[in-house]
Amino acid sequence: MTFEQQWLEYDYNPFVLFSSNGKIISLNAEAQFLIGAASSHDLFELATAYANVSFGFKTTFLELEFGRYKFFALTVGYENEEEIGIKLYQSPSFKLNNPKPVGELTNIYTLVDLCISTNSINSNIKYTKEFDPTIPEIIINTNKFIKLLNKIYSCFEDNDKINTKIFYRVGEHIKFEGKKYSIFSIEIQAENMNQQKADELEVIASNTNFYIDMQKKITINIPMITS
Repeated sequence: MTFEQQWLEYDYNPFVLFSSNGKIISLNAEAQFLIGAASSHDLFELATAYANVSFGFKTTFLELEFGRYKFFALTVGYENEEEIGIKLYQSPSFKLNNPKPVGELTNIYTLVDLCISTNSINSNIKYTKEFDPTIPEIIINTNKFIKLLNKIYSCFEDNDKINTKIFYRVGEHIKFEGKKYSIFSIEIQAENMNQQKADELEVIASNTNFYIDMQKKITINIPMITS
């Protein structure tokens, strides 16, 4: 691999080169992570949709979101009918220089159940759960996690039912100190969300090194650090 090729391989922004029929010819390291959140078909459709009408390169500014990945622009280029490439420019959803999380080895299900029990006191809300039982004990700051999760539940206090889902994010990873860690998510969803309280979550999350996605539901993305 040449020095120039290494620059592309380790670029923070994902790059994928497709054949004319949508098969992946090559991709860089960051794109390998992205494929876990966005299918190759979706990326190929983006490439063909935003390609220049004639040979060449075209950059388009737009907002895209795939799981925890957020992008503000993309460049599509092709010089013949056989290959087409796409590069997506990433908007970090968390600080790139965040240190590796520290804390104590903890059962995440116990913490979530504790928060649900606390918030269900004197409440008529029905709390439902969908838990993937395969998440191991992880290292996490329990006090900060409980504070964040309780705040999330308070965003949905004007509902009859709140669902909590814990699941493994297939193919998605994050790096700390050069080591790659798998990710799992805790997703809280209900019909109505208090937007004012939800806006406060960004500040809380940024001060606790937790990565959250907020749409109609709120998701905490957590690295599976076991030692």
